[in-house]
Amino acid sequence: MSLVALSAAPACAGDWVSYRDAYRAMVVFEKYGGPKNFLQSHLQVAPQDRSASIDGLQLTLAGKTNQVNLPLDPLGRTPFPLLKGAYDENVALLLSRKIGSFAVRPRVSIAPQSDGVYEDGELRAACEQALGFARYGDGSLRTRQCGGVRFVFAKRAAEAGVRVHRPDGSDASLPIAPAVAFPGDADDSFPTVLYRFAGNERVQVVTAYPPLAIVPLFE
Repeated sequence: MSLVALSAAPACAGDWVSYRDAYRAMVVFEKYGGPKNFLQSHLQVAPQDRSASIDGLQLTLAGKTNQVNLPLDPLGRTPFPLLKGAYDENVALLLSRKIGSFAVRPRVSIAPQSDGVYEDGELRAACEQALGFARYGDGSLRTRQCGGVRFVFAKRAAEAGVRVHRPDGSDASLPIAPAVAFPGDADDSFPTVLYRFAGNERVQVVTAYPPLAIVPLFE
């Protein structure tokens, strides 16, 4: 998937990024005219060193007169507010501590279902939407195809699980393995479940717990 990496200004020791830079990267998804009803977009703050942690890290939109905290999820993502006033002022996006080398970038994923039930056809359509958007920003992905999706779960015991429910009533659990949530992330210890597209069988994919993210797999 096409990613736009944003770097903090060296003079500020790596603890802030320009709102305008983040805005320009994030507004691409908003302006994209292709189908995206199965998708969602976040801004992600991700340490590039696996030993670094985002636990307790805060991202703040800091203007001249007020500050707005942008809460980060366990993957370092937050919904990004597209504000004309903040763009005109070019407010700073401040990190609560200096985390050394980091990346701030857009992340597009598949929106989760509240009931945890996903139709195979909808997951395929969502992956195709994500691939269409990725190709919009990166022509080198023209040869890629959708191979499946990755369910990413919180790092808590027994809070990960995905099963495939078939029309004949049978169920099959999919294996759980530690991995990164998104390509390019450093933390490879999130419990993940890979669901690969195969054949035309109309199956349902059911999650036992809400995933942190559902990430399309391009091959």
